[in-house]
Amino acid sequence: MTGVLPVPRSSAEARLYVELHPCDCGEVRFAPQVDVVALDDGDLATRYHGDCPRCGSAREFLFRLPAEPVATPAGAGFAYGGPEPSQLIDPGQWLATADRYADLVPADITGLDPDQQRHARAALTQAVAALDEVLKFAPADAAEVPAAAFTSDTGRQTRVREPGRFRRDRLTALRTTYATLLTGSPAEPPERAQ
Repeated sequence: MTGVLPVPRSSAEARLYVELHPCDCGEVRFAPQVDVVALDDGDLATRYHGDCPRCGSAREFLFRLPAEPVATPAGAGFAYGGPEPSQLIDPGQWLATADRYADLVPADITGLDPDQQRHARAALTQAVAALDEVLKFAPADAAEVPAAAFTSDTGRQTRVREPGRFRRDRLTALRTTYATLLTGSPAEPPERAQ
């Protein structure tokens, strides 16, 4: 990959971006080395680099680091970013991520052994966080995520195929379902900055 990508809001968001962009050969597995490097303009970037395990092609992603450290609110739990929408991943990609994690979890986790329950809870936590990211793209006064928010081919195709899935009421209901499975009681989505 050439060029420097926008500032990710967290290392989890940067790693997800890397996962969502497979090698040209189609391989999704990639265990990059991670370094901090100086850019030509003097700013710093995080460099994810390594070779594709299938074809051996060199892969590289450069993410500009923020000028000031990004603070995570205490007790906020797992989150991919702050209150602002992602500059790297669009709402369709976030919804696909939520689906992928939720598909790893059976409808009833009570019969699972402790290790399986731990994995199920981790997957649900990431699904809830991804749904929170989708909701950040919907303006406070809007009933759905606007079409202009979809910037990737995957995101646009998902919206065309299933536009109703990006309505606020459906996203909130799905998030509540996952949060209830996770904690036993519904948790409210975090407030979005205006």
